[in-house]
Amino acid sequence: MQFGLNEEQQMIVATTRAFVENELFPHEMEVERTGHLRMDLVREIQKKAIEAGLYAANMPSDVGGAGLDTLSWLLYERELGRANYALHWTCVARPSNILLAGTDEQRQKYLYPCIRGEKWDCLAMTEPGAGSDLRGMTASARREGTDWVLNGTKHFISHADIADFAIVFMASGEEETPRGRKKLITAFFVDKGTPGFTVREGYRNVSHRGYTNAVLEFDNCRLPESAILGEVHKGFEVANTWLGATRLQVAATCLGRADRALQHAIRYAAERRQFGQQIGKFQGVSFKLADMAMELKAAELLTWEAAWRFDQGSVTEADMSMAKLKATEVLAMIADEAIQIHGGMGLMDDLPLERIWRDARVERIWEGTSEIQRHIISRQLLREHGA
Repeated sequence: MQFGLNEEQQMIVATTRAFVENELFPHEMEVERTGHLRMDLVREIQKKAIEAGLYAANMPSDVGGAGLDTLSWLLYERELGRANYALHWTCVARPSNILLAGTDEQRQKYLYPCIRGEKWDCLAMTEPGAGSDLRGMTASARREGTDWVLNGTKHFISHADIADFAIVFMASGEEETPRGRKKLITAFFVDKGTPGFTVREGYRNVSHRGYTNAVLEFDNCRLPESAILGEVHKGFEVANTWLGATRLQVAATCLGRADRALQHAIRYAAERRQFGQQIGKFQGVSFKLADMAMELKAAELLTWEAAWRFDQGSVTEADMSMAKLKATEVLAMIADEAIQIHGGMGLMDDLPLERIWRDARVERIWEGTSEIQRHIISRQLLREHGA
């Protein structure tokens, strides 16, 4: 494992950072204060991102993406993560890797238009009564002849309002396991406008202003067999195969925001004077900076090692959980301490710190709560001893 970045990775970091600072930062205040991301602005930035080769860069080169290795992709994600979430996620979209599991026909209809910036996707798993426990979902799919009929509700579905289609996971049967009966899950493509499929406005969220969530309702929504992604009853297998690195993606974007907050804190500590000297010379502030820098470095190393292991084929669930857990909790700590160093100014929206502080909260919840990550880590430790 090499700790230095190669020439290509340095170029990726420099190009992405310049794009973020020149094309995304100038629009942050508008999105933060209005809570809305204008579609004309989306299209303007999207066009520039495509021209810069940054759009859908997470995808393999054989389908039109950048073909980045995992570490290079996460370095790119870290730079994008510095900006307002709605801006970088919507305007510089990274279609879900689960689209790669589709058939040739499904790729033509869904994958390639997303890579070209003609469509957006959204992923629907969570329900009002089933968050971390996906096996507890009640939204169902039942077979009727050659069709499938979907019923139920999904919520907290990110950017579903602008998505052209949803990848929806539904309970499609049951199986006996050593721990009792458990539900079988099947994944479906559902196009906007399909009869029986309704997208409703979701909840107001203190984190990631402008980045919306929605409630999806299915009322006898009929789909053909061709709408199935993967195999019948194999939805979890599809998700586990293609969505494994999303925890690393969350970690990487958190690293970008944490570094931005830290840099603000360092500059302020060096410039702000109280009692005749720079506040950074007071131990109460200097020790905070030292701890922030150390914890960020630790989170980075965990994330980069997991990325390296991912490409080596040796990554474990615990590796990715450790990276996600550490990065999200370090972001929360750094955001809070950066505000403390700035004092009252840290809570004013003239600076990005109060936004980074608010945004940090959701990171310990989505893509698996901190408690779930700890469960995954401890489970692997105990399995080695037969527990």
